[in-house]
Amino acid sequence: MKDDFFKYQAQTSPHPLALEVSKAKGSYIYDKDNNAHLDFIAGVSACTLGHCHPKVVKAITKQANEYMHVMVYGEYALKPAVEYSKILASLLPDPLQTTYLVNSGTEAIEGAIKLARRSTGRSQIISALNSYHGNTMGSMSVSGVESQKSTFRPLIPDVTFINFNNEQDLQQITKKTAAVVLETIQGGAGFIVPTNNYLKKVKEHCSKVGALLILDEIQPGFGRTGKLFAFEHYTCIPDILVIGKGMASGLPVGAFVASYNLMQNLQSKPKLGHITTFGGNPVVAAASLATLKELTNTSLIKNTLEKEKIFKKYLKHKYIIEIRGKGLMLALIMENIKITNYVITHCAQNRLILFWLLFEPKAIRISPPLTITESEIKKGCKIIIDALNTYKN
Repeated sequence: MKDDFFKYQAQTSPHPLALEVSKAKGSYIYDKDNNAHLDFIAGVSACTLGHCHPKVVKAITKQANEYMHVMVYGEYALKPAVEYSKILASLLPDPLQTTYLVNSGTEAIEGAIKLARRSTGRSQIISALNSYHGNTMGSMSVSGVESQKSTFRPLIPDVTFINFNNEQDLQQITKKTAAVVLETIQGGAGFIVPTNNYLKKVKEHCSKVGALLILDEIQPGFGRTGKLFAFEHYTCIPDILVIGKGMASGLPVGAFVASYNLMQNLQSKPKLGHITTFGGNPVVAAASLATLKELTNTSLIKNTLEKEKIFKKYLKHKYIIEIRGKGLMLALIMENIKITNYVITHCAQNRLILFWLLFEPKAIRISPPLTITESEIKKGCKIIIDALNTYKN
């Protein structure tokens, strides 16, 4: 299978890991020889409830036996999608009331940008340097690392960049600005958290000039930081909330949420202002609903902050200069890039799955399933420390 993988399936890096997967369950991925690999990545923060959580599998199976794709989103009332959107609205603060379901985080960013421009009649979008919002043309345009974009220019116009956590840069938000789009916690940059009430100050500045605040919670959302959504830590309610990744415990999904009045702007001038063939797919919505119910009916979210403490207790080493992030969205910052590369590859050989971050080469990503146990955390931490102890300059 590995030979066919390299020959017939496109890869996005020169040296993919190419683990041949036979099954996955809980916190483990099993290779073709049935070796168990402890997963500290969760499909890049996507498998919120671990692999093949029984309640999610049951919901998927039940819905697949009833109906799957039936009609373009927005025309038929499909129970899983409607119920999901209603429950989500009950869990979000006003005015975040109406959800547009799509297929991925990057598509949700595209929809949010369109909604902001349509609603304000303005064109300028302000984003942050070192941000990552996706890889389609619009979301790439508002991502803040030029090396990832230059080959694909020209991108969408009228996009300006500011420095995350820099209050002086907020003066660039003016009456020409349609929206400011920020990650609540910067992911690719190294899990950078907002400081000094930064997000609250951004929202206040947006409100003064009539701009909208779009918060990208594609990665930190759904309990990963110890709240259902990370913005709840920071006294800031966005005008448009963008979600995805961990929303359906491993199925492809995304959404953007706004007030009912704002969302009506996609219905006219023009009609079909944003459409998607598979957005609101009932099988994916059923998985999303099962995930949301499990998160909100258990102590998983609250326990995330306790599990963060366990990681920080057992990941102490002279080569670890900092642990960034919040909850189970953590980045180990190594002394140098060589150590980072060594640890990730050494741990892979010892059946612990770690990964890199996009724009911080010294970082090691740790974003396991929220269902990970204390013993599994300790097991993985020991493998990391053993790797650091065997590293030789």
